[in-house]
Amino acid sequence: MRVLIAGGGIGGLTLALSLHQAGIDCAVFEQAPEIRPLGVGINVLPHAMRELTELGLQERVAAAGIVTQELAYANRFGQMIWSEPRGRHAGYAWPQVSIHRGRLHMVLLEAARERLGDARIHLGAQLEGFDQDDRGVTARFANRATARGDVLVAADGIHSMARGHFYPDEGPPLWDGAILWRATSIADPFLTGATMVGAGNRDVKFVVYPIADLPDGRKLTNWIAEIRVDPNQAWKREDWNRPGRIEDFIGTFDSWRFDWLDIPALIRSAEAVYEFPMVDRNPLPRWTHGRVTLLGDAAHPLYPIGSNGASQGILDARTLALKLATVADPAAALEAYEAVRRPATAALLEATRGDGPDVVLDMAEARAPEGFTDIEAIFPMAERAEVAAHYKRLAGFEPATLNARPSLSPPRRAA
Repeated sequence: MRVLIAGGGIGGLTLALSLHQAGIDCAVFEQAPEIRPLGVGINVLPHAMRELTELGLQERVAAAGIVTQELAYANRFGQMIWSEPRGRHAGYAWPQVSIHRGRLHMVLLEAARERLGDARIHLGAQLEGFDQDDRGVTARFANRATARGDVLVAADGIHSMARGHFYPDEGPPLWDGAILWRATSIADPFLTGATMVGAGNRDVKFVVYPIADLPDGRKLTNWIAEIRVDPNQAWKREDWNRPGRIEDFIGTFDSWRFDWLDIPALIRSAEAVYEFPMVDRNPLPRWTHGRVTLLGDAAHPLYPIGSNGASQGILDARTLALKLATVADPAAALEAYEAVRRPATAALLEATRGDGPDVVLDMAEARAPEGFTDIEAIFPMAERAEVAAHYKRLAGFEPATLNARPSLSPPRRAA
């Protein structure tokens, strides 16, 4: 069997590594002429860290980021609404890691080059079209190259060529009015030194967490400023690399000086800020069409709420590799993969639109818009705990269930 993977991002490279683990031949076709460590911070949740651990990458990933100890939510006055341990501190068998997206990408790329070899990673190869028959798929690329395989996996992002081929009338990604300004700053540690915090409410939110230790004891700190505006106004196509201006949003956060973090000072210390409208797409009725399927953001782009975007792409890749290794017919393997992953990600997409676990911010704001003296009096612990537990169940990383779940590592095929 030979698998063609269109897209050399986190999902595509995880799939390539998983197929190699199973002894299945594959090739990666990435449209960029060079893979560079782009982006800002992301979180790799325990269910995804389990998969990277089973690929032998836990130590590399943890060394490149911060092993997260705690998740906390605060109101716009800096008062704590909810906090919980994360990763191994919460009873998982695997850590949670906060990391620069580009560093994670480079860890996966380095491992893919080591294991698959450079000859199986093709750069400057943008998917332009494909043809399939009963025996396989021929992919065509913008550089005029072609490739033949048993299946084609489109891991080519939110603007996926393959998704557009199957759903030509879908239109652009959907925007509900939220604009994100994302950046990294060098800062002193706050709270535990490995805490991820979401503060504010649905309309005005600030998310912050460290993603790397620095030699002087400070941290490379990732932050996201989010403001919701009228969604009927015009907006530019989302682009992780579009520069933003601090003066466009700093006024909203100028009073957010807490005893545990000075947010305006953190914002002003950033070297560069990137602006990005928060978008997603509606769930699809199907991902798989014969010998072609979708993976990651091509299949289910999610709002960056609950830290699940990259993690779900990793789970897609591991599930697909397992099905390709254990289902004899390649087209049937793609269907089996979709049967597992499409319903799960559709439910998660709806949850992120409802703010996922961040809904505790809105509930606290509604009950105590001017702050509180006793969180328990307005928002009992049992209620807060159930919000967190519900999201973990929905996203597939409730501790006991995840720890007991059978491995997704595919059996190795005979040579």
